[in-house]
Amino acid sequence: MSTALAEPVERVGKGWTASLSLANVAIWVGWYGPLQILLARQAEDFAPGTGMSKETLLAWVTGVGAVVSLAANPFFGALSDRTTARWGRRSPWIVAGAAGGALSLLVLAGAGGLWLMMLGWCLVQLTLNAAFAAVTAAVPDRVPRLQRGAVGGWIGAAQILGAVVGTGLATAAGGIAAGYAACAVFTLAGVLPYVLRHRDLTLPATDRPPWSWRGFTRGFWLSPRAYPDFAWAWLTRFLINLSNALVILYLLYYLRDRLHRDDPEQGVLILTAVDSVALLATVVVGGVWSDRVGRRKPFVRWSGLLMAVATGLLAVWQTWPSAIIVAALLGVGLGVFMSVDFALMTDVLPKAADRGKDLGVINVANALPQVAAPALAAPIVTHLGGYRVLYGLAAAVGLAGAVLVGRIRGVD
Repeated sequence: MSTALAEPVERVGKGWTASLSLANVAIWVGWYGPLQILLARQAEDFAPGTGMSKETLLAWVTGVGAVVSLAANPFFGALSDRTTARWGRRSPWIVAGAAGGALSLLVLAGAGGLWLMMLGWCLVQLTLNAAFAAVTAAVPDRVPRLQRGAVGGWIGAAQILGAVVGTGLATAAGGIAAGYAACAVFTLAGVLPYVLRHRDLTLPATDRPPWSWRGFTRGFWLSPRAYPDFAWAWLTRFLINLSNALVILYLLYYLRDRLHRDDPEQGVLILTAVDSVALLATVVVGGVWSDRVGRRKPFVRWSGLLMAVATGLLAVWQTWPSAIIVAALLGVGLGVFMSVDFALMTDVLPKAADRGKDLGVINVANALPQVAAPALAAPIVTHLGGYRVLYGLAAAVGLAGAVLVGRIRGVD
């Protein structure tokens, strides 16, 4: 068996972890600068000429983009599994995806209407998912099992830091086009230290499986009967991510229309910062603790329960102080969940040869909520009870995810 397919046993160093974490920051800046601020501002600008509300227009754009993400992540993960370039299996896709993402953000910067906005966001999802699939697969490629909680913690911290940096760049740049340009530069520059400083594992051509369209496409289906732990892990991640997506999607509009904040964009930045500080306080600690005790499920269960309780609080107590408290509680819960659940996902992967593809399938549980959340949230906010009902539903969904983690049998 080649080194690329072997189970890793040598611990990775701080430099490797730091470079991979920075690459994650860069990719999430490319996603969350638009999602938190820029797409919402464009939706406000373009909605009057479309016959749609700003909420509905934003839901359509983010929903269609998420559909692209659903297909792109496992697809590019599978391609990276088969890549035999001398640069390695993952690095070529990290570079190509980040460069394409930067160019796609510039397309969004020049959008003058709904259709170019939608096209630009779909291109961002397509390209950045290529980079993200490869970055994610690098962990089971290189990190031994009992270090994955710690590394997952740093990656989780990097992802939330990407959301903060992206939101900050989008807010501070001084305009929509400038915000997109700032995110584009950061996205491309942030992946370079990893690909330039750390040599990727190469896959010999003799270890690449024979090609057939039928085998390639059938490989994306992983039977829940054959791999029940994988299926339950996927479902729990989907439900908790859906709950979080329902909270985040209309946050700017919630602050403006429900809480009547004078500067809702600054409010989003404050809440994101509070959430991030709380997350950073727990994300690495939770992962390291999980590694030391050799257990995953209790951490995922209790963090999910905390997030469900916090979201339920947002449904019944709708004030600015409550929003700050909820942001802190969500950050604590999400910090533990992100690090330990990531390690749990890598522990239930079926085959070493398909790590990129299988993690891509798991990442569908991150992208699919972006499709489901707008479809659920838009009618609820506009016609079916408003933000109280929306956040009550989000709490129930998150609670279901926390409970169902107990169905995973092969990992403690």
